[in-house]
Amino acid sequence: MARVLPFLIYLGLVIYALSDALQRPEKEPYGLPKWAWAGVIVLLPYLGAVAWILVSRTRPEQPPQGRAHPIAPDDDPEYLSWLREQARRRRESGGS
Repeated sequence: MARVLPFLIYLGLVIYALSDALQRPEKEPYGLPKWAWAGVIVLLPYLGAVAWILVSRTRPEQPPQGRAHPIAPDDDPEYLSWLREQARRRRESGGS
């Protein structure tokens, strides 16, 4: 069992690191193409998988483009400007 344990740990690290690296949405995550990361992870026992895990956890990800999540209407600048425009139109037309 003591001989099999290092192999099982390596296999688990490689599977985790490969799946994480290949599922990244970027074409070149952290400066290398995905295929290069896969090669590093597979060809450098322990070191490649640990390097991927450390790099992917310590380096900040790029913020998503546009809004990351919906915001409340009272915090949305577009909605607030629309409300002001509607109020201005009501005042000008003499409505209530």
